[in-house]
Amino acid sequence: MFDVDVISTIAFQKSGDYLAVGDRGGRVVIFERKDEKDTSNQHLSRDELEQLDFSFTHHPQYQYKTEFQSHEPEFDYLKSLEIEEKINNVRWCATQNGSLFVLSTNDKTIKLWKVKEHRVKKVKEMDPNPLLCSENALLAERSFMNEHDKTSVDNGHNVEWTEKMATNMLPSQGVYSKIANIEDTTRTRCRKVYAHAHDFNINSISNNSDGETFISSDDLRINLWNLEISNQCFNIIDMKPSNMEDLTEVITSAEFHPIHCNLLAYSSSRGFIRLVDMRRSALCDHSARILQDGGSHGFKSFFTEIIASISDIKFSNDGRHILSRDYMNLKVLCDKTMA
Repeated sequence: MFDVDVISTIAFQKSGDYLAVGDRGGRVVIFERKDEKDTSNQHLSRDELEQLDFSFTHHPQYQYKTEFQSHEPEFDYLKSLEIEEKINNVRWCATQNGSLFVLSTNDKTIKLWKVKEHRVKKVKEMDPNPLLCSENALLAERSFMNEHDKTSVDNGHNVEWTEKMATNMLPSQGVYSKIANIEDTTRTRCRKVYAHAHDFNINSISNNSDGETFISSDDLRINLWNLEISNQCFNIIDMKPSNMEDLTEVITSAEFHPIHCNLLAYSSSRGFIRLVDMRRSALCDHSARILQDGGSHGFKSFFTEIIASISDIKFSNDGRHILSRDYMNLKVLCDKTMA
């Protein structure tokens, strides 16, 4: 295995039907769930599900769908720094008109990708009936032959030209009998590029529940973006001190609340999780609430301060619990005020 093939981040779509995987080579691979979901227990409450004692009859199966090169290695000439192509984070956006939207980021640049399925008609042979050689037929054939290598779209179908099949050369058949099978293919297009907004490496991105905005976080700042505006963002959290020697902690992760679009949480290298309400002020440096493990107030050494750094946080679906991960533990924090 090469270093570029090492997985750097994964993300499930909200429905669980798709899985996005980013690697150190700057690629994003999308998998689609193929097995049928077990819906027999959907009517049960959470307490009833916890009391059930059985194993799943089958495991979910995901099949390869498509992949695309999201980022390429770059060089910052102003700072003389190499920007590697490794994908730091991927996030799924709301599905629109049957298309999938994925946010991906490396250390400096965020991109919005659109993934859509197309139905492709493949033409095996173009052999008009020789007995019908009118002027219009000849002009139509010449026009088709000149444009056969170009992709055309008609009623959502793409037409592609393939090699002529000798086995289908029947003079009595018309043109329409020569169209072969119809296949489904997936096409990916980069819709937006959000760049030049972070002086430090981006560590996380998170979509808002309003479906219109998202945040990006680096070591000292968190920016708020609109998905449709790539040349402007708002700095909502700035932890950079006037003197960098006074710096005591950095931001390690940031996440929007899954229900309330005005709430977000971000973690720090000191083991704190801060909850922020964006309605209070434009610059949310003063947190609304600070969450910390109660067992971390004891004796502190250099080693305990290092392992206290939170590497990632995640809200539960109802928004009442926060799952945090550090070097040694996986913790669940509860705040009933977020219900």
